[in-house]
Amino acid sequence: MSTPISAPVPPGGPRSAVRRRATQQHQQNVANQRPNSTRAAGAGGSSSTMLKLYTDEAAGLIVDPMVVMVLSIGFILSVVALHIIAKVTNKLIGN
Repeated sequence: MSTPISAPVPPGGPRSAVRRRATQQHQQNVANQRPNSTRAAGAGGSSSTMLKLYTDEAAGLIVDPMVVMVLSIGFILSVVALHIIAKVTNKLIGN
């Protein structure tokens, strides 16, 4: 009984087309995930990530602007008060 000899598979064909298509899709996915420049990454200008910081979609702590204003003014007043207290105590102690 002789075994039939199969012809070698020619290069190309449907398997390499599928492989080529998968490689192209993978390259497109990688290109879409990684920004091409620092501007695209949000380092300057009005990119989508920069605009996302000022919308309700931004993740993180949401603080009312009035609360930020009150806390910053309170911090400034406390620094001024500490400077005044340091000057007064320095004059009273006498150096």
